[in-house]
Amino acid sequence: MTKRTDSTRSTKLNKIIYWIATLWLALGMLSTGIVQLTQMEEEVNMMNHLGYPLYLLNLLGTWKILGVIALLIPGFPLLKEWAYAGFFFAMSGAVVSHLAMGDKAMELFGPVLLIVLTVISWYFRPASRKAVPAEA
Repeated sequence: MTKRTDSTRSTKLNKIIYWIATLWLALGMLSTGIVQLTQMEEEVNMMNHLGYPLYLLNLLGTWKILGVIALLIPGFPLLKEWAYAGFFFAMSGAVVSHLAMGDKAMELFGPVLLIVLTVISWYFRPASRKAVPAEA
């Protein structure tokens, strides 16, 4: 196999990994954003349990949905970086909040999964979606 073929295969695999992680991340953030904006009973109960004010649900839900839009639309690479950072901060904050309250490990599954998807999507993003493309 030539070096070019290996590189092409690697690029295709990276794109596949990127889109799988990004679509699952978008689905997770969109669904939790909607749950937060609609203030479903389970989400309200969780926010009360964690000791956060309920208006935070509107902020988190809105920012998650806007972040999903930023990730999926073409262009705006700097905005995408902010969306990734926001997702990472929000989900790591959720993990710390659950740990601080002594919640069971199962409560950490969703936020940890979304952190992993955020990191994978960010790492495998194509050069066209990077704020500062890597030099060849």
